[in-house]
Amino acid sequence: MALAAAHTRVVLLVVALSVLGLATGSLAQLKSGFYTGRCGGNDVETIVQGLVKARVARDAAIVAQLLRLQFHECAVNGCDGGLLIDGPGTEKTASPNLSVKGYDLITAIKTELERRCPGVVSCSDIEILATRDAVALAGGQRYAVRTGRRDRRRSSAADVRLPGAEDTAMQATSYFGGLGFDHLETVVLLGAHTVGVTHCSKIKKTRLYSYGGRTGATDPSLHLDDAQVYKNYVCPNTVTSDNNILYLDAQSSVAKLDNSYYKRLQGRHGVLSVDQNLYANGTSTKWHVDRLANTNDFYWLFPKTLVKLSEINVLTGTQGEVRRVCSKFN
Repeated sequence: MALAAAHTRVVLLVVALSVLGLATGSLAQLKSGFYTGRCGGNDVETIVQGLVKARVARDAAIVAQLLRLQFHECAVNGCDGGLLIDGPGTEKTASPNLSVKGYDLITAIKTELERRCPGVVSCSDIEILATRDAVALAGGQRYAVRTGRRDRRRSSAADVRLPGAEDTAMQATSYFGGLGFDHLETVVLLGAHTVGVTHCSKIKKTRLYSYGGRTGATDPSLHLDDAQVYKNYVCPNTVTSDNNILYLDAQSSVAKLDNSYYKRLQGRHGVLSVDQNLYANGTSTKWHVDRLANTNDFYWLFPKTLVKLSEINVLTGTQGEVRRVCSKFN
């Protein structure tokens, strides 16, 4: 009887330790400097920064591309590398993601890190580190990010649900609220458009030529001077103008992360409906636009909100995997 009881206790102890081990692996947390000492004598964050710096020097557009990539990544199942996977039916193939760019830089960084320390740095961490460095290089405040993310073994176009260019302020805040962001944080995140661009196809029907479904009607919230310039020069009502580029901020400021985007909303110069709608009368977001336009708060709020975005639904510990190639599962 005593031997049986002792055996039972041993079995229970083994089971308990096994469960504890699993829990420890799955509940591991992100932390600052996660890769310190894990890549031989190499500083992972310095390597990423160097490659991002070289790219920004010859292609300033990469800043906006990385910001958009991080948002489209983290807003769908969390910051897990799912957007990077190639193949039919993956997140990358969903309609809102067809114009996402910046994959080549993530691949270049991964290739270099794999050369130095194979199987150590996750693709999802590379996305977050690269975006952080791009923000600083575009004049934004440098900020610390925690690392230790793992890559998810799932990527499905069916999971992709992202806000639209015509969303009202209520729709935008509802969407971002589902991700855990309050109204101020929603307005701050949309401030990424200060370095963004879009194409005429995004506004021709909804703002220039068929507002509210009425042929020839123009959105009255669009500044009259802007509407005339777009109609006469940039976005004439022909198919050939669909891919013409529109800057979401003043062209002189589009390479800098600053608060001029909000100042333009105050003057009814927002290009996308979702942007200008933030400043509509009676919205819960209008006074946040005023705050960000009239103070320097955007400079410290933007990094803080990006950090929050970067930690949505992450995998850590033994969850998921560390991909050897970012565009395919191991």
